[in-house]
Amino acid sequence: MITLLIFVITISVLVVVHEMGHYLVARLCGVKVLRFSVGFGKVLYGKRFIGGETEWVVSAIPLGGYLKMLDEREGEVATHELHLAFNRKPVLQRMAIAVAGPAANLLLAILLFWALFAYGVPGLKPVLGEVLPKTPAAAAHFKAEETIVSIDKQVIQTWEQMSWTLLDLALGGATEAHIETRTAQGEWAQRVLNLQTLSPNDLDQDFLQILGLQPHQPTIYPVIGKVMEGGVAQQAGLLSDDLILRVDDQIVETWKDWVEIVRSHPGQLLRLEVERRGVLLAISITPVAIREAGEVVGKIGAAPYIDQHELDALLTQVRYDLPTALTYAVQKTWKTARVSLNMLGKMLRGDMSLKKLSGPIAIADYAGQSAQMGVIAYLGFLALISISLGVLNLLPIPLLDGGHLLYYTVELIKGSPLSEQAWRVGQSVGIALLVTVMGIALVNDIGRLL
Repeated sequence: MITLLIFVITISVLVVVHEMGHYLVARLCGVKVLRFSVGFGKVLYGKRFIGGETEWVVSAIPLGGYLKMLDEREGEVATHELHLAFNRKPVLQRMAIAVAGPAANLLLAILLFWALFAYGVPGLKPVLGEVLPKTPAAAAHFKAEETIVSIDKQVIQTWEQMSWTLLDLALGGATEAHIETRTAQGEWAQRVLNLQTLSPNDLDQDFLQILGLQPHQPTIYPVIGKVMEGGVAQQAGLLSDDLILRVDDQIVETWKDWVEIVRSHPGQLLRLEVERRGVLLAISITPVAIREAGEVVGKIGAAPYIDQHELDALLTQVRYDLPTALTYAVQKTWKTARVSLNMLGKMLRGDMSLKKLSGPIAIADYAGQSAQMGVIAYLGFLALISISLGVLNLLPIPLLDGGHLLYYTVELIKGSPLSEQAWRVGQSVGIALLVTVMGIALVNDIGRLL
């Protein structure tokens, strides 16, 4: 229920901002706005302020919204109000009204990033862990514990920033990235990372692994930090601070070793040698079998103990003064929009799988997760979704703002509006395209849940 509530709040905020962009520019252009709706379908609540001409409503389906303007194509308009009709306005004004919604979403993202960068955004330092062998990173002679300083002369401060920059380069068709690093000994080094090994379908959350890059992590010993209530670990008698020494006479040195053993023995009895406050104990445990990404793995419901001081040493906080924060906010918004457009373009060309599309279920899930992580994480998520909404609405697809811009551009060139037949055909094509895309996204969401 919390996830659903956060999802509704997220969509409502984005819709209000988007439609408010249309509304404000429409009023500036002298267009009469009949209804401002958050949501589609049956009206649940409506309000018309004294002396106002706009009905403000909340509708039943919280997956969007709309602005209904006075328009002769949608109904009869009184003679004395013809000058207030949308279709009677000059084409440049109609274009401005159409672009105002997506522009408002992009402006919201800039304002959110500006506030976050001015307040301070926590992030993981761009320090490399073990470089994976036989990868582009190994071929470029990257070393463990090197810090990424810049990529193609762009200063890098966090692991996330490094990931976005490399993704942007790869999607843009770059064949290599020129990276400046600082070694663990404080020496400066220049690396050239080959990006040609990445296929379009590699450009998801795992593409850094394919390049051979992974973040540095402190050594996590096989010490139980927390056991899940009612989980297998608790039922077997494991407690916090228990140190796993051996499993079936196999020495366990790190938590990673322990996880690999558990995952590879679903439903199989494991005999543990455990040290608890200096006392050796023998404990038997059978990992429960769980299907994960098409593979059956073992789980016991336990998390490791992590030294907070070591973890804090790997974290940083990115904070700027107000003017600099605004500059970085604009750059972040532009780069994110460019990455979104590039990924959409590759999907349309068939270079990238449509399985990367996410729908409302995935958005709701991400919204809930980010809200649980705190206000900063949620506002960052809200900015990213706002950019996606702005970019999506600018696509030249009938029904979307970009489709209307396309029509108005044709009108501007030919000197007269498109025919009613052309509008009707465009509407039908737009509906078919959007229903298809939403169907694919929904199937992808359900597949991820399963």
